[in-house]
Amino acid sequence: MKSLYRNCLLLFWVGIASIHAQLSYQTPDKNILDLVDVSLAPSVVKNRDNTTLLFLSRPAYKSIAELSEKELRLGGLRVNPKTYSYSRATYYDNVEVMYLDTADQKVQTVSGLPENPRLSNFSFSPDQSKIAMTHNSGSQLELWVLDLKTLVAKKVSNHVLNASLGRVLQWFDDSKSLLVKCISDDKKPLIDATKSIPTGPTVTENFGEKAQNRTYQDLLKNPTDEFNFEQLAISNLQKISLDGSSTTWLGESMYTSIRFSPDGNYVLISKLSKPFSYIVPYRRFPTSIAVYTKNGELVKTISETPLLEELPKGFMATKKGKRSINWRSDQPATLYYVVALDEGNPKNTAEYRDELFEWKVPFNKEASPMMKTKNRFNSIYWGDSKTAVVVDYWWNTRNSKSYVFNPSNSKENPLIISDRNVQDVYSDPGDFVMTDKGMGYSVLEMDKNKVFYVGDGFTEEGQFPFVDALDLKTMNKERLYTSSYTDKYESIQDYMVKENKLMVRIESKDDYPNVYFRDLSNQKLEQLTAFENPFLALKGVSKELISYKRDDGLDLSGTLYLPAGYDKTAKEKLPMILWAYPREYKDKKSAGQKTVNPNRFTYPSWASPIYWVTKGYVVLDRAAFPIVGEGDNEPNDTFRSQLVANAKAAIDAVDAFGYIDRDRVAVGGHSYGAFMVANLLSHSDLFAAGIARSGAYNRTLTPFGFQSEERSYWEAPEVYYTMSPFMHADKMKTPLLLVHGEADNNSGTYPMQSVRYFNALKGLGAVTRLVMFPKESHGYRAKETILHLLWEQDQWLEKYLKVAQKPLLNNEQNKPKG
Repeated sequence: MKSLYRNCLLLFWVGIASIHAQLSYQTPDKNILDLVDVSLAPSVVKNRDNTTLLFLSRPAYKSIAELSEKELRLGGLRVNPKTYSYSRATYYDNVEVMYLDTADQKVQTVSGLPENPRLSNFSFSPDQSKIAMTHNSGSQLELWVLDLKTLVAKKVSNHVLNASLGRVLQWFDDSKSLLVKCISDDKKPLIDATKSIPTGPTVTENFGEKAQNRTYQDLLKNPTDEFNFEQLAISNLQKISLDGSSTTWLGESMYTSIRFSPDGNYVLISKLSKPFSYIVPYRRFPTSIAVYTKNGELVKTISETPLLEELPKGFMATKKGKRSINWRSDQPATLYYVVALDEGNPKNTAEYRDELFEWKVPFNKEASPMMKTKNRFNSIYWGDSKTAVVVDYWWNTRNSKSYVFNPSNSKENPLIISDRNVQDVYSDPGDFVMTDKGMGYSVLEMDKNKVFYVGDGFTEEGQFPFVDALDLKTMNKERLYTSSYTDKYESIQDYMVKENKLMVRIESKDDYPNVYFRDLSNQKLEQLTAFENPFLALKGVSKELISYKRDDGLDLSGTLYLPAGYDKTAKEKLPMILWAYPREYKDKKSAGQKTVNPNRFTYPSWASPIYWVTKGYVVLDRAAFPIVGEGDNEPNDTFRSQLVANAKAAIDAVDAFGYIDRDRVAVGGHSYGAFMVANLLSHSDLFAAGIARSGAYNRTLTPFGFQSEERSYWEAPEVYYTMSPFMHADKMKTPLLLVHGEADNNSGTYPMQSVRYFNALKGLGAVTRLVMFPKESHGYRAKETILHLLWEQDQWLEKYLKVAQKPLLNNEQNKPKG
C-alpha cells in the first residue's frame, strides 16, 4: 500500500512538473503556417508634387532575439540604452523608387544602403529632392540621406543620434542641412539598476491633493531610474550639412520636440525639466516651450508648465494655461495655442470650454484671441488668412462641432458647419483634403470658397467612399465622386484637386490591394502597383456581412467566413469561432450601424481568427458587441447582460443558416475583448471554449477608471465588482486559454492580471491554461511568439471545440458514475 501511495505521489508530481515545464517555441501546422510565413507588400508613399512614389519594405515580424535586446522602461518610455532609440520601433529594410513623371514608370532600386538596413524616420527635404532617414546599426543610430536624383543613399555624419524622446531630425529650409538630436561625446554612463546598492528607501508623499490617475506602466520608481531617464533624454542639437560638417546649434537639454516655422526662420523647441514623477509618465513632467531663430538665438519663452500629477477627473479634463502650442501652417511665423475657459475641469459650468489664441513673432505684443469652442478643442485646419476650421469634441455626449472662422477678424462669429455624434458613422462628412506646403505643414486645399472632403462612405446599403466639395459661403455641398463598387473596396488615399485626380487603393475579397490613379474627368484608372496575393490559401473562402437583431431590437452585424468549398445547401454543421471587441455607445442608432466592408481583402494578421477557416471552422469575425447607455444611464451599468445578449444574437443568427453546431462555439478576444471572453464564459452557457489574450480581469486593480468608464471604484463599486471576472471565477465552467505578454505596457492590462486570474481559476478547479510570452508587450511582435500563439490556439480549439461533444464542465470528470 505504501509503495502504491509513493508511486501515485510520484506520478502526481511528474504531472505537475510537466504542466510547469519550460516549453520551446512551437510551429502550427501547414494550413496556418502558409498564411503566416509570407512577404509583405511594401508601403507606398507619394511625394508632395505627385511625381515620385517610395516603396518601403519591412519584415513581417521581429525576431525574439531583437525583442531580447536590452531595454529600459522609464517614465512611460521603452528605450534601447545601446542605441538611444525606441526599443520596439518598426524598421524598413529596403527602399525603392518609381518616377511618375516619366514614360518608363519602373520601380528602381536604391544603391548605397547600409548592410542589413534598419531604416526609419523618413523625411522629404523641403525641395523634395532628398530623403533623410535614420539607420539603426545595432550599436548606434545614424543619419543617412537618399538623393532622389541619383538614387544613391549615404551616411552623412558620424554624430550618434538620440531618438529616445521621439522625432529626431528636421530639415532646414535650404534643403542642404538638418537639425538633429545627438548624443554628447561626454555622456555619463547609465547605472545598472541590478547592480546598484540602495542608499535608502524610496518615499513618495501626498499632502491632500487628488491625483486620480489611471494605472500607467513603465513609470520611474527610484533615484536610479531618475538618473538613467535623464541620461537617455539628454541630447544636444546639431546643425549637420549634407557634406558632413556640423556645428552645435543648442547645448545639452532634454529636448522633446523641434519644429521649424513654415518660413524656416524660427524653431519651436520643447524640453523637459525636473522634478520627475513616480506616478505619471514623462509627457506630464515639467515642460518649457520656447522659440529660437534658425541660428539658435532665443526669441521668447512661450510656456512653462509645472509637473502635472493632478488633473480634474474625467476624460475631458485638461491642464490650465497654454496647450496645443504650434505654428499656424498658413502663416510664415505665427503661433497658436488654446486655453481652457473652465479651468480644465469638465465639471465646471461654462458656456464655452476653450479659447483659441494667436501670437505673432517677435511676440512683443499680447496674444490675440481668435474664437471660442463649445466643447473641448480637438484640432484645427488652417486655410488662408480668412479661412480656418476648428473641430471640438465632448466625450460624455460624443458630440463634435466643426466651425469655420475668419482668423483675421475675431469679431466675425464662427459658423458651425458640422454638429454631430462622432459615433454616427453614417453622418461622417469625412476628412479635409489638405495640400502640402513644405517644411512639414499642410493647409486646406481650397478653390475660391470651396473646401473638399474625402469620406469613408458607410451607409445602410454598404460602403461607398466619396469626395465632396463644400462652399463655405453658401454651405452648399456637392458630391464630386462616389465609388460605385459593390464587389470591391476602393479606398481614396488622396484627392489631387488641380489635376482632378484621385489616388486610390482597390481590393476585393480575393484580390490583393493595389494602388491606382483615377482620372475624374473620364473615370480611367492608371495602375501604379502590381502586388501579388501572398495568401492564396484563402482563395475561395466564403465571406459575407450578415445582419441580425439583438433581443431588444438593436441591429447587429458581423463578417461570416465559411471554408472554401462549403456546401450551403447540404449545411454540414461545423464548429464556429466568434471573435469580437465590445464598444460603448450613448445611443442605439449609432450602435446599430454597419462599419465593416465584406469586400475588403481577407488579410490574416497575427491577431486574426481567420486562419481557422482553412481548418474546417466557421468564423464570425468583428461581431458587433455594442454596450449602450442612453441618457443618464452609463453603458457599463448593464454591461454583462448586454454582452450575453450580443453573443446569443450572433450565435442564433449563424445557427439559423444551418451552418454550425451551436454546442461547438468558441469565443475569443484580445485586450478588452479578452475581458469580454472571461465575462461571457462566467455568465452564460453559450460557449464550449474561450481564448482570452492580454486582458484585465480584476477592475479593482484599475480603480480610477478603465476603457470608457470614467467613474472610480469608490463611486461605482457594484459596477467594478459585477464586471470583474476575477470576482466570479467560481462561475467559470468552460475551458479558457489565457495568453499574455510578460512585458505588456498597456494601461490597466498588467501581466499580473492574467497570472492572478489563472491562479483563482486553478484554485477553483476550472479547466484553464496560461501562456506567458517573454519580451512581448500588449501586441505581439516576434515571429517565434506568433507562430507559437497560433499553435496554442489551434491545439486548444482542436481539443475543446472540434470534438463532437461539449467538453466536461468543472469537476464533472470527478463526479461519481452509476
